[in-house]
Amino acid sequence: MYCARGARAYFGESVTTLEHSLQAAHFARKSNASDALVAAALLHDVGHLLAAAPPDLAAWKADARHEVNGARWLAARFGPDVFEPVRLHVPAKRYLCATDPSYEAQLSSASMQTLRLQGGPMSAAEVRAFEAEPHHRAAISLRRWDDSGKVAGLRTPGFADYGALIRALTEQR
Repeated sequence: MYCARGARAYFGESVTTLEHSLQAAHFARKSNASDALVAAALLHDVGHLLAAAPPDLAAWKADARHEVNGARWLAARFGPDVFEPVRLHVPAKRYLCATDPSYEAQLSSASMQTLRLQGGPMSAAEVRAFEAEPHHRAAISLRRWDDSGKVAGLRTPGFADYGALIRALTEQR
């Protein structure tokens, strides 16, 4: 799926969806993240590949809810240490915008545009609810790798390099 549909430009960024996913996983590995969190970083945008969305971000009129669709798909294949951070990676962006004064300035213009569609920074009540989520810290890490994974020309290991990790995690489920 990533090889077939991931070669498209990543919604207003200078990388493809596949490159973005590989970069997020690369940064997770460099951070010594758990195998489950590396897999979550690799697969965090699978929801974009499951449903058709306009390739031009300017044409988006509503949030695609890719994190929910992707987490649902992943939950049939992996445990919660993989799918829960994926489900929470968009709320993590909203959370960081509400709690970290410097975070929003680091977002790409495409991420700023999707932030508006996703509801903008969280309210105080939403912040408390997010912090009560068992996987919220993992989702924040995933969010930061997601934000970092937009570097044109960055060389990373390929998708096949994660095959053994993915197989091991699916067998644990």
